[in-house]
Amino acid sequence: MDTVLLYILGILIILVGLAISIGLHEVGHLLPAKKFGVRVSQYMIGFGPTLFSWRRGETEYGIKALPLGGYISMAGMFPPTRPGGRSRTATTGLFDTLVQDARSASAETLVDVDESRAFYRLPVLKRIVIMLGGPTMNLLLGILFYAIVLCGFGLPQLSTTIGSVNECVIPATSENQECGADDPAAPGLEAGLEPGDRIVSMNGTAIESWDQATQIIRESPGEQLAIVVDRNGSEVSLTATPLLSERYALDENGAIAEDENGDPITQEVGFLGIGAALENVRQPVTAVLPAVGDNIARVVGIVITLPQRLIDVAEAAFGPEERDPNGPIGVVGIGRIAGEITSLNSIAVADRAASLIQILASLNVALFVFNLIPLMPLDGGHVAGAVWEAIRRGVAKLRGKPDPGPVDAARFIPITLAVSVVLGAMTLLLIYADIVKPISIL
Repeated sequence: MDTVLLYILGILIILVGLAISIGLHEVGHLLPAKKFGVRVSQYMIGFGPTLFSWRRGETEYGIKALPLGGYISMAGMFPPTRPGGRSRTATTGLFDTLVQDARSASAETLVDVDESRAFYRLPVLKRIVIMLGGPTMNLLLGILFYAIVLCGFGLPQLSTTIGSVNECVIPATSENQECGADDPAAPGLEAGLEPGDRIVSMNGTAIESWDQATQIIRESPGEQLAIVVDRNGSEVSLTATPLLSERYALDENGAIAEDENGDPITQEVGFLGIGAALENVRQPVTAVLPAVGDNIARVVGIVITLPQRLIDVAEAAFGPEERDPNGPIGVVGIGRIAGEITSLNSIAVADRAASLIQILASLNVALFVFNLIPLMPLDGGHVAGAVWEAIRRGVAKLRGKPDPGPVDAARFIPITLAVSVVLGAMTLLLIYADIVKPISIL
């Protein structure tokens, strides 16, 4: 019962964190919009029917039934048809109707409102600031959450404390990895080393890292090592003789080295049969931005290859293939992973909390990158339109021609609709895949 409650708690924590992140994303749009005088009639978290709302000044604030997004409604998002332009109010074409409907809806937001407060009347730079305010808020949240994880909780790293002691010596390439009656006892066990011992020195050399201890052991087969460990606050002197054993060779990153055929490389080295315990090490503030940068790079890589990755998700969801654990995942899958983390009694509460905050950090970085895609209705699409308008006006000025006026963003409504349909289909696919072929940490 406790495990189920913890599982549900993890899901709720992520949902609340996601809702707050979305809400602050919209605040990132709201504050500069109001600062620049744009009339904002609505600030809403979610979509669908309104659950409750309240009005403060000219803006209605509220929560809707589906908390999977949010928006602010600004007056005059689209400019009117140019004077003398062909009327589109009587058109029967689907796309033209969509464009005209968007213009009409935008015009309605300016009823009884000074047109100078329309979004499209703002200078290009101010419009860009408003549209980048949301993604910037997500980036700042991502940096904040990464700082909490790295500087507050720390990252798990190999320590100089012994975490495990093997009972016997088994070659790395042996198919049977269970101790048998004929297998020799591990030298570390025979020497009296115990889990929880912190290695202080080896042969008089102070041990500062686990890699240093491993290097000494691997280079000393058949040689006695005088080992001093800290056991419950007291120093204990032991003697151990590493046994020559076949182990996997390691590369400079600590991973198993492979030959040109991709097969693991083995070598005969000294072996005690002890493993390191992990401990959280707090990182300096200077580690935060590089970590965020690495996350941004990973998300950009996913976005660039998104069509193929979605095909892979579909093949896994509707076929026998397994999901790529590093591929795209929906809100259902994220909630599932959060539930699994909180219900893991085998790890400390602090580690579970750090993992949940790490998820929220990654979510905000993903929201930052995704919203910068230069397609409407995403923020990046509005930014791209503003930049194109600045280019057009700049070229016209250089050529001595009249100001071409604002970009008619309403003309891109069909593209906006198509992108919305694609995003909706992607969301449904990921939800289905998260249910039938979930990515699990267990």
